Amino acid sequence: MELIKSDGKADISGSSPATRQLFQRLGEVEAPAPRLPLVANLILAIFDDFYFELCAYPGLAKKAFEVMDPQASIRISRERLGLYSQYVSMYGPEIKNIYPELGTELSLWDEVDELYQPLIVARYEADIAYAFMHSIRRNISHVIWQPVAYAFPKGAKNRGLSSAQAHQRFPVAGDVSATLFVSALQLPRFKVPYRDCYGDAESVSSRIRKLAEQGEIDLKNAVAIEFIEAAFFRDLTAFLVGRLEAADGSFTPIVLALLNGEQGVYVDAVLYKTSDVHNLFSSTLANFHVANDLYYQNCVFLSSIMPLRPIGLHYSTIGFNHVGKVAILNEIKQQLASSGQRFASSPGHDGTVAIGFTFDDCSYHLKVIRDQPTKSYKWGEFAGVPAVLDKYRVVHEINRTGSMVDNVIYFNLELDPDMFAPELLQDLLENCSGSVQREPDCVLFRSLIVQLKIVPLTVYFEMASPDQIEAAVTNLGYCIKNNIAANIFNKDLDARNYGVGRYSKVFLFDYDAVERFTDVLLASNLDMEDGEEDIPDWFFSRDFVFLPEELESGLQITDRNIRRQFREIHADLLTLDYWTDAQNKLKRGEVIGLRSYPEERKLFNAQD
Repeated sequence: MELIKSDGKADISGSSPATRQLFQRLGEVEAPAPRLPLVANLILAIFDDFYFELCAYPGLAKKAFEVMDPQASIRISRERLGLYSQYVSMYGPEIKNIYPELGTELSLWDEVDELYQPLIVARYEADIAYAFMHSIRRNISHVIWQPVAYAFPKGAKNRGLSSAQAHQRFPVAGDVSATLFVSALQLPRFKVPYRDCYGDAESVSSRIRKLAEQGEIDLKNAVAIEFIEAAFFRDLTAFLVGRLEAADGSFTPIVLALLNGEQGVYVDAVLYKTSDVHNLFSSTLANFHVANDLYYQNCVFLSSIMPLRPIGLHYSTIGFNHVGKVAILNEIKQQLASSGQRFASSPGHDGTVAIGFTFDDCSYHLKVIRDQPTKSYKWGEFAGVPAVLDKYRVVHEINRTGSMVDNVIYFNLELDPDMFAPELLQDLLENCSGSVQREPDCVLFRSLIVQLKIVPLTVYFEMASPDQIEAAVTNLGYCIKNNIAANIFNKDLDARNYGVGRYSKVFLFDYDAVERFTDVLLASNLDMEDGEEDIPDWFFSRDFVFLPEELESGLQITDRNIRRQFREIHADLLTLDYWTDAQNKLKRGEVIGLRSYPEERKLFNAQD
């Protein structure tokens, strides 16, 4: 639905009849007593419009998979991420235009809250509906962001739905049959056929038996395999997410990666390691679209196979970012309280554009944009805090291709001063005064970026073994290649802008110097003849110019052995042909293939 008219106002003509009728009634009534119930019901009607549209996206993603339309898949992901903010920013001002007192008399919102809660108490999606109302409130009255959480009464009928309704259980007795996987492969209910459903099921069964023989999977003590009753869609891949349950109640991931081709859908890979699913569901990738609405049960299921992953990220992974946003802040506060620690400056080098901070037991890394960059800033005139925040927003809304850490951005957030080491707080107040202010009883953050914590690459190199370093160097190259596939170019090539996650993957986490790769001018000096003194044409270009042969030096890795390894493993990244070919593909609208799971997990490419 298009929400914006040519005059910039909300276009409610595309809203549901209930929403349009409530807008009309609110405009006709003047007395506060009947107006406030109308406001509560109007916000819920707007939420219903939003939630109906939100829940339609997995069906669209499923269709894009079935018809093999990668552009539609990318567009769907981008639109879904921006949908919540679009509704709030469009409808909030429209309500305020009709009832301006809501912007100044904050006590009115306490009454709206009391009227709103009974309307949502029995709803499954009550937590999202409650957060939505508070987002509308902040848009209208510009109050401080609070991590609101809805307390569900025991009798809330829909929230109490059994998790069994989100997955199907297939009992096993020490073995897995092809018949079991034939049944499991029917769960997505595709409208296109499988290429060879029974053949794939037999291959999956054989692979799991072989993994059991190798000691990778324990089948002897297995009691069941369970699969969520819907596919998880992202880009050109669908995933059937399952788990092998042992007699002691423990779980082993069993995830089937499905692709679609001219001859039909087929199983491409079997993922069974915890590291596989952690990387697959990483916040460094685009959100999944899950073709069922039981997001709470889906997250409980995901948590059972990834218990070390923060619960807030599970919500965000499947597209419920605003529920995740609340969960992330609550996690940080709980970790602070249980550890007795304080926020301190992040390890590694000081940020040129941002000040980073965390604490040892924290799962996250936080950062605030400086008012002005440090003297080492090398990109000309600083465009300002809003421009940098916009770069982080862009990365949040795109497919991060498994190689860029996601960003949660909070605005107008109050935190307790006791959470911060004094020297860090002083640093923030002196160098980020436009974003951080000390209030009498709190620290006010006008903007705050939160990312999952990873180890800066240069710090990792200092403590890693030779084998770990080689793996990180390999993954650094794949990180750069995946960023290219997302049309992202990090013009600050310095390795300090990259980090290593729990399972050795390398990610870009600093975005103040990112640009669209298709806007970069590619050039080379390698084709110049010896003694040639003419200034190359690209020297006078106003575009950013990148010379691939300078990538190795641009990384600023001082260890010669590490640089040699990078040069040997990723020699193609030092050639103009590689970059030119990738840029031409993007300009033609092609979707460049990504590495989202290890090659050795592939069903038909690995040696059996």
